[in-house]
Order: sequence, then C-alpha cells, then structure tokens
Amino acid sequence: MTNATDYQNIFREIVSEFKIADDCGEVATYIPELGKVDPEKLGIHLTTVQKFHYSFGDSNDKFSIQSIAKVLSLTLALKIMGKDIWKRVGVEPSGSAFNSLVQLEYEKGIPRNPFINAGAIVICDILVTCLNNPKLELLEFIRKTSGVESIDYSSKIADSEKLTGFRNYALTYFMKDFGNIYNEVEPVLDLYFHLCSIEMSCKELAQAFLFLASGGVNPITNETVISPRRTKRINSIMQMCGFYDEAGEFAFRTGLPGKSGVGGGIVAIHPGKYSIAVWSPKLNINGNSYKGMKVLEAVTTKTMSSIF
Repeated sequence: MTNATDYQNIFREIVSEFKIADDCGEVATYIPELGKVDPEKLGIHLTTVQKFHYSFGDSNDKFSIQSIAKVLSLTLALKIMGKDIWKRVGVEPSGSAFNSLVQLEYEKGIPRNPFINAGAIVICDILVTCLNNPKLELLEFIRKTSGVESIDYSSKIADSEKLTGFRNYALTYFMKDFGNIYNEVEPVLDLYFHLCSIEMSCKELAQAFLFLASGGVNPITNETVISPRRTKRINSIMQMCGFYDEAGEFAFRTGLPGKSGVGGGIVAIHPGKYSIAVWSPKLNINGNSYKGMKVLEAVTTKTMSSIF
C-alpha cells in the first residue's frame, strides 16, 4: 500500500497527464439544474481505513451525487428488511438503459437491480412503507453513518428532477400496475427525487462510503452501518451494476466496485484499504464521468491495487 506522499504525487501525475489529452464528454442537461455546473471542475479524495485523507483539486466542493445515493438507500433498506427486499428487486446487470420500460415489462415489474431507476424507486417504496418520515430518517441515517452533519438535499435539484421526471413516473405507475409499488406514487417519487438531489463533496463522499471498505463499520465514526455479510453483498452489486451499461468496462479497467452518478461523481471501494471519490462533471456516452473513469483507472494502475 502506498504512503501519503505517493498518493499525492500520483494524483498530481494523473491530472498533469490529462492536460495534454482531450477533455471529452458533456455535462448532463436533461435535469436542468445539473447543466449549470462548471464543467471544468475536478476533485479527488481518498480516505483509508486507517483514517488518512488525501485530496486534490475541488475535493471540498459540494455537487449532486445523483445515483451514487442509491447505494445508501439500499443500505438502509437492507438494515430494515434484510433479504426480503430481493423478492422485489433483483441483483443482475440490466443490459438495458437505466430507465428502460421494455425490460421491466418483460420481467413483470421486478427491476433487475437496485441501482437502475426502477430498482431504486422500489427501494424508496420500501422506505416509505417502513419509515414514519422517510426523507428525514434517510437523511439522518446518512449523516450519522458518515459522520457529516452538513449533508443535505438540494430542493432546487429535487424540483428540477420532478419537472422532468416523466419517465420515472411511467416506471413507477408501470410497477404499481404489476403490484410492486405498495404506496401512492407521489410520496415514493418525492423520496426518490430528493435521494438523487443529495449533495456532497468528494471528501464527504469518500468518508460516507468508507464502511464498505471496512466490513460495515465506518472507522471515522466507529458506527456499525451494516453487517459484514451485507457489506459484501452491496460491494458485489456495485461491481456488477454500478456504472449503467459500463460496469464491465469499469471492472476490466479499474478492478474495484463502485458507483457513478450523472452529476459527474464516482465513488470506488478497495475493501480493507480505502474509499475514493472523484468528481468531474463531463459525462461519456454511457452517463459516467469521462475524466473520473480515467482517473480511477490510473490510480489502480499506478498503485497496482485492485481486488483482482
């Protein structure tokens, strides 16, 4: 495992190499608020299970973590319901678009995994059923397990998502018709839109996900977030399903479980070693951060560290 100086030098080396490369990708605009972000932002933060922090660039700037938050809602649902949630959502890669209706019809309203939109909406339906105040209790869970009290929803982004969320409404009504949404559609989607609006910095994101590198316990807070067995399950789903239609490519090139979001963030886990978050808003054709994917591939290549 590399030391502090190595990590800092590696981050600088990687970024200097990008200056001579094309900066490809486009900022997401289908959610209007996301289109307002500075496309040149780049942040990196790595936190080890020994509680050492290494950062570069805009690592303290908050951004919309979008689908990365689906890992946290899944974690809370697993704590509450355990293995029963797998009766309502699968654990397989989708092979289709993250908001596909076709696959959902073919599989009779059971989403392939909890990270595509339909799967995350089912998880939100479970939380609406089980919690008295779902938005507040989900946020409190994330703040407590991360040790970061400033984490919050963005009402602007949540409202922007709702105004353009026609496909998500269609998915939810479709699943309700199949009997896989138990509550009214509005409160379920309200929770979903707020979940995706959560804002964190790279430093906060790396810290919030550190429990997945440490057997379910966040070393920063000593908070037991979830059991080691369920930690393994979550990491496995991230490995297979965390990058839309590019999960295999990320596993092939980077060799870590992780999760991306259309806000340009990516978090990746090296079990037993570290959690790393990267933010660069320009997305590739698969909806993943173009530069973020390259940074994480370079980090594991230069440090010769992956789970394989």
